[in-house]
Amino acid sequence: MTTAPDDPATALPGRPPVVDLATWQKARDELLVREKAHTREGDALAAARRRLPMVELDGTVEVVGPDGPVPFPDLFQSCDELVVYKHMWHDGAPHQGQCEGCTTTAWHLKDAVYLNARGVSFAILTTGRWDEVAPYVAFMGYTQPWYSVRDVPPPVGGDMGYLTCFLRDGDRVFLTYRTTGRGNEPVNGSLSLLDMTPYGRGEAWEDNPEGRPEGRRPCWYWRTDAGGNATWGPTSRPVPQWTRPGATPVNTLGRHGDHH
Repeated sequence: MTTAPDDPATALPGRPPVVDLATWQKARDELLVREKAHTREGDALAAARRRLPMVELDGTVEVVGPDGPVPFPDLFQSCDELVVYKHMWHDGAPHQGQCEGCTTTAWHLKDAVYLNARGVSFAILTTGRWDEVAPYVAFMGYTQPWYSVRDVPPPVGGDMGYLTCFLRDGDRVFLTYRTTGRGNEPVNGSLSLLDMTPYGRGEAWEDNPEGRPEGRRPCWYWRTDAGGNATWGPTSRPVPQWTRPGATPVNTLGRHGDHH
């Protein structure tokens, strides 16, 4: 059956217009031109990143891991490059009270085997005390190395919520790049997949056609209750935590000192 756009006989309210395959392919090909231009601009930005200058840092600074303090250069292992994610931390908060955005980002970085194959090491840094961080890492089932950078000066310590890149040349260590906010999105493949769907991420800032589900505030679905309902209420957890052993409903959110 050939269907014209907005044909009242086939239109579905709040859904994309129903058309025949040829019409859909034409629209898809037009969008592909823009997508390819976007890809090429992304390649140009990546090339510009590779041309940024770098900053030398104190290679003797120590971070704390499962075996105690270690020199920061040890995080490179046998690699010349290192990518770290800086995970925010709420002192004294229970597992469900830790940063939902950082939990989501770290969850998408569970395995660095492909980075390792390209000569890049990966680690997660946080300002939490190691005695609090270690049980959290065990609860989440993380396989990547974690280290505490409490009281460590920037750029190894400092502000959290950043993806940061370092380069090693012998005993010398350099900061080459860092990003935060939406700059962290490339590691979260779920967001990219949601961007391909007709309803998108369901966030208020998105430009959606009239009649689509109403968007809510950014990151509104990073926490849910046990039934999968988006909520920041006292029985919520960061979404990835619901797949972990022992992730049952809780009595307090436990964030920002509001825990007991």
